[in-house]
Amino acid sequence: MAVLNVNIDHVATVRQARRTDEPDPVWAAAECELAGANGITIHLRQDRRHICDRDVWLLKETVACKLNLEMCMAEPIVKIAEEIKPEQVTLVPEKRAELTTEGGLDCVKYKKRLAEVVKRMHKKGILVSTFIAPDKEQIIATAQTGCDAIELHTGMYANARRQRAIKKRLTELEVGKDLAMKNKLVVHAGHGLTYRNIAGVARIKGLCEFNIGHSIIARAVFVGIRQATAEMIKLIDKFSS
Repeated sequence: MAVLNVNIDHVATVRQARRTDEPDPVWAAAECELAGANGITIHLRQDRRHICDRDVWLLKETVACKLNLEMCMAEPIVKIAEEIKPEQVTLVPEKRAELTTEGGLDCVKYKKRLAEVVKRMHKKGILVSTFIAPDKEQIIATAQTGCDAIELHTGMYANARRQRAIKKRLTELEVGKDLAMKNKLVVHAGHGLTYRNIAGVARIKGLCEFNIGHSIIARAVFVGIRQATAEMIKLIDKFSS
């Protein structure tokens, strides 16, 4: 059965809109844990547009479940990960102008750097995942660099509107999952997943965990983050069992 990691970046986004001290993502993480979340996901971007260094250090000290740090491979960020030692890092591409992560990491192009970062993370006892498209070359490159897992980019599925396109994207994800598992990679999934579309990917057997943020934080505005998290866990349990 798949589990849920809640991405709490957008709690920090609201805080940073006023450059104040609330809402605090540390409080949000505690509420998500109380709702039964398997893990907390945060993205420490180079521009610190939402999660900041203070958040990462405090969350490392206070999160009792899995802490998954999304990050690019820029050297200053890699050094921070080595110091903080989260349970897992998920390596993602990063562009200054993007609203959110737009695509998967190009593990083929940056294979040498990826292998170096993986080696450094493993020395610190940190699991490494890459956020990639369900593409054969990217999956193989990830496996060859020694990564422990992949997170399949579900954005194309989330953006599909016609049933034919939805089915095609789900097939791509399933094929990618099968290839990753054959290469001894643990398989996660995320990006653009909501309460309305989680069913399709949750039914894919072999996916271990989902990273979901925006949809949960959006619902939390109306029902509270603990209930919003619990509702998503209930859906994942329903469709992945």
